[in-house]
Amino acid sequence: MVPMPTVIREGFGEYLRGRRAMVTAPEQPVESRSSRRRVPGLRRQEMAEAAGISVEYYTRLEQGRAPRPSREILTALARAFGLTAAERDHLFRLAGELPPEPLAPDSEIRPGLLRLLRGLDETVPVTVHDGRLDVMARNAAATELLGPLPSAGRYRRNIVHQGFTATARRVLGNEGVHRYARWATAELRSALGRYPDDEHLRSLLTELSTTSATFRSLWAQGEVSVGRSAEKRLHHPTRGWLAFQSEMLHDAERDHWIVIYAPAV
Repeated sequence: MVPMPTVIREGFGEYLRGRRAMVTAPEQPVESRSSRRRVPGLRRQEMAEAAGISVEYYTRLEQGRAPRPSREILTALARAFGLTAAERDHLFRLAGELPPEPLAPDSEIRPGLLRLLRGLDETVPVTVHDGRLDVMARNAAATELLGPLPSAGRYRRNIVHQGFTATARRVLGNEGVHRYARWATAELRSALGRYPDDEHLRSLLTELSTTSATFRSLWAQGEVSVGRSAEKRLHHPTRGWLAFQSEMLHDAERDHWIVIYAPAV
């Protein structure tokens, strides 16, 4: 196994020691309380047992003398420490590993973000979609600009599927809808790279490949989306064509995307 670089190894061991000190120690039986703990948290032996590894190996990890731990060992340590997703990801990075990919985006939007959407109801259109490319929320200004979501259909909330509908052409125009369809196709490829076994995304790919020649042509180009900022002209139902600066912000922990349509100046 390849040893961890010195700088990473030192930071890794320090993080382990700090997290171990924060773990609540088990309650001692009354008859053994005469030997009181002198340090907070778990002992190394207790931590090693919780992670299912030897105390010798765990001690070497804390001291920076062990080879680079496997992803399985890192997962066991994160579970034993009771780490949050963000803390687990930090542990993996300290060990020189990429954090585990989530199995699916979070199903709930942060309450603070929902309050932000409502607070901007009358000023700036804002939408939120998840990493599976399904719309989770729109504020009033976005609903007025983009129109309500369809009331039926399996993919009615999906922003990729929406790019190949008559509604998209009405809102974006002929030129705009082509740019959007190209971006949306590349977004679907990115999403499938992140969630390769997701049945919803794979069925969407099959659906669009079957029903849209435009999608088939764009998919064959093999593009992966990286665009997070764009100038767009959108047709407002009562105010006509309006120019917007579209910016996408990512909530990485939940894999949610916040799209803000700021009026172009």
